[in-house]
Amino acid sequence: MKSVNTNNAPKAIGPYSQAIVAGELVFCSGQVALTPSGEMVAGGVREQTEQVFKNLEAVLREAGATLTSVVSVNVYLRSMNDFKDMNEVYAAAFGDHKPARATVGVSELPKNALVEVACVATLSK
Repeated sequence: MKSVNTNNAPKAIGPYSQAIVAGELVFCSGQVALTPSGEMVAGGVREQTEQVFKNLEAVLREAGATLTSVVSVNVYLRSMNDFKDMNEVYAAAFGDHKPARATVGVSELPKNALVEVACVATLSK
């Protein structure tokens, strides 16, 4: 196993790695809408989801993967009323690629975030 860390995404805010490569799989930890410098982006769920995908792309790139190699995604929303806006940003980020996904409504997220996304990808060839 190999730990993945990049300065192009926020540092882990706890005792975990941004991602772990195990064999041919990349397990990305959940990302919230922190900038690489650790500041929460302004705006609503749309802006936060955009930042989350910037973070995930940076972590995946460091691991040798891309959004098109993502096979599974877990989305956590503080309010299911934000589903439509999150889903529009999600669809734009993945384009024609459609990984498996679970979306769960939760009562709280780290740093009072509105959305958190974790994913599993395969290594790019």
